Amino acid sequence: MEKRLHAIVSGRVQLVMYRDFARRKAQKLGIVGWVKNLKDNTVEVVAEGRKERLLEYIELLKEGPFLSEVKGVDIKWWDGVTGEFKVFEIIHE
Repeated sequence: MEKRLHAIVSGRVQLVMYRDFARRKAQKLGIVGWVKNLKDNTVEVVAEGRKERLLEYIELLKEGPFLSEVKGVDIKWWDGVTGEFKVFEIIHE
């Protein structure tokens, strides 16, 4: 079953290659969507894919890259997918 998740990742997650980590792990799992930094020093993730893969992805988001220190991952789920994404990308704002 395809699902969509929205995550806000908090902790030391900016300036530690977290977005690149999130993109690489999503690509490896066949997940599409995007990741971006927010002004409050958190990272936002929107991802679509098979539920089993998204559950694996959440565990990876909780770990983060070597230099990060993830304090929390707040997840919201949506049933189904929009189909708007073809790849997983980093959004720079």
